[in-house]
Amino acid sequence: MTKVYVNDVEVFMKQGSTALQACEAVGIEVPRFCYHERLSIAGNCRMCLVEIEKTPKPVASCAMPLMEGMKIYTDTPLVKKAREAVLEFLLLNHPLDCPICDQGGECDLQDQALVFGSDRSRFYETKRTVEDKNYGPLVKTIMTRCIHCTRCVRFATEIAGIEDLGATGRGNETEIGTYIGSTMKSELSGNVIDLCPVGALTSKPYAFTSRPWEIKNSNSVDTSDGLGSNIRIDFRGTEVLRILPRLHEDINEEWISDKTRFAYDGLKRQRILHPYESWVHSFPNFYELSWEDVFSKYHDGVSTFLSKDPSSIRMSIGGDSNLETILAAKDLSHTLGIRNLEYKSFNSLLDNTSRNNYSFNGTIGDIENADTCLIINTNPKYDATLLNARLRKRFLKGNFSVGLIGSYTDLTFPFTHIGSSIEALIQVVEGKHSFCKKLMSGSNVRVIFCNEGEVNTFSAEIFYELKDKLASLLLDIKSIKTTLSYLHTGANTVGALDLGISQSVNTTPQVNYFIDSGDYLRINLFSSNIETKFWLKAQNSSPRSRVNTRFLYQGHHVDARRPEPSCMLLLPGAAFTEERSLYVNTEGRCQKANRIFKPAYSIRENWKILRAFGNGSTKEWYSPTYNTYKELITRLEKLVPSVQNLDSLTDSESLTFINNKQMYNKDLLSSFSPLVAQIDNYYTTSFITRASQTMAECSSSFLKKVNF
Repeated sequence: MTKVYVNDVEVFMKQGSTALQACEAVGIEVPRFCYHERLSIAGNCRMCLVEIEKTPKPVASCAMPLMEGMKIYTDTPLVKKAREAVLEFLLLNHPLDCPICDQGGECDLQDQALVFGSDRSRFYETKRTVEDKNYGPLVKTIMTRCIHCTRCVRFATEIAGIEDLGATGRGNETEIGTYIGSTMKSELSGNVIDLCPVGALTSKPYAFTSRPWEIKNSNSVDTSDGLGSNIRIDFRGTEVLRILPRLHEDINEEWISDKTRFAYDGLKRQRILHPYESWVHSFPNFYELSWEDVFSKYHDGVSTFLSKDPSSIRMSIGGDSNLETILAAKDLSHTLGIRNLEYKSFNSLLDNTSRNNYSFNGTIGDIENADTCLIINTNPKYDATLLNARLRKRFLKGNFSVGLIGSYTDLTFPFTHIGSSIEALIQVVEGKHSFCKKLMSGSNVRVIFCNEGEVNTFSAEIFYELKDKLASLLLDIKSIKTTLSYLHTGANTVGALDLGISQSVNTTPQVNYFIDSGDYLRINLFSSNIETKFWLKAQNSSPRSRVNTRFLYQGHHVDARRPEPSCMLLLPGAAFTEERSLYVNTEGRCQKANRIFKPAYSIRENWKILRAFGNGSTKEWYSPTYNTYKELITRLEKLVPSVQNLDSLTDSESLTFINNKQMYNKDLLSSFSPLVAQIDNYYTTSFITRASQTMAECSSSFLKKVNF
């Protein structure tokens, strides 16, 4: 520890700390523009000047390391005059366009000029102008306002892992931009908007929309992937205006992905506002119904199928569903005797007897302690963007080896591409690949495995057996601390597994069964992606088998790839901004998403719709034990322990594998087909993103195909 004095107040700091950190430790705010806690030190702006005893002139506190007995002063006349001079120089070429600047009201330059600046300017010459740059459809640039703090340049290089941004020119000719005039191609590019201390980089979709004092905000959770990033939703009335990150060190730190930040405009497009019905002879025309008619038709239809064959009813739950909806669907299916209840995301070969067999087994931040990482069947850059940023952060510290088995892609850090098929996994298990030496020489090994990627039907069982075999081999070596992490792309996959919903989608048997029977009922909750192959095959069947189909969909958006059964009911469910929701992320951490505003039109909360099915007619065959949201949460607390301890992780049991299967049979691998990435188009992965105009522009501007 180093003892220093700040304004004659004694403080002890860690070795290597700076003068600015010492000032903050005693509660003194030091103005700054270029300094940021998560970026390297640049010392560009000189705004953080302080006076140090026995130094001839003020020094930049952000770049000044502490020494024993150092005396720092932040309120002397010299410091005040120096800060006024720095601000005067920064404002020489900065345009006075605050009334039309989107940063107005939350601008660091405005605030610091008011507190630390002078009350007049001595500059009357012509201000310089800089041509605006094209960073793509997300980031708007007004480069004349730029003060060259280089926060955006350091973020792009260090956090995002791209080297597109930089400074050109010298002195008064200095400009920040891309070297060859290309767009900023990164899944984290929107974070430079938060980092920019002036209005040089702002949000294009949010441009000229509102002022900070006109909007309200509420805390929520990101549902675009399985990490559960903490976000803040700004809204006015019943319209979401923007989404910003919230600080959470264990998950997203203070960053969010572009898909999380900019897809909010999809919340107001292609919405289901009323219950609708469609028949095959009038498709695609829909007829509006009342909720009373919907409940009556639902009861009559379900009762008919239950009396004939309960196995002809299948209920699918989408990956965006919250815990409340999943529990209500489970109770409904259990009461009615519907055994075919499936969740969209995970594979049926997953062992859900213990939470260690399907959760991340630790925090995302624990990756920073690993020295070796093996990534299997996932592309973290697309499947979990903030996880990829964590891996890069660990790489920058040094002595970090990464191996990838799966579709080749750029992960923003060096890695060894072992192979793209199950054959590569066999080589690692048998110790025939050179990366095995790094695995065995590591002391803290992290194996990240995505359970939701597509695996060839004939080799899926062998793939899972190989994965378990590899984990058990590493666990047997006592000198290696091995952690097997399951990465889920669904927002609530772990929550569904906690509730005991383990059956998954296996397209081919379902299609053959239902087409042959020609008479079935399909109930979908927030689920349509898994239906695409199903309906493509169903359309090739005989007309008679399609006439007898029934389809009920409950959700907030109509997908362009909707099926064409003989009868379809569309029920308007609430989006995650319109209902109180609980989500369990891939770590097993339960988090709460607040309701931003109440749903409009005929939209209802999803668990209430499922609950009301029991009271919608005289047929009382569904009577759950909860009637209010509080009673529903009480039931959830009994079934899911993490609900009782929000935003915390429960203690995990020791990870073990009991493998009673025979060793994999190579003869069954007639062809080594590649492991296909889970996400092919990063910007259109859910109902909301597919309805977003901003994401459509990103898809056309940035899309790169990653699959074969």
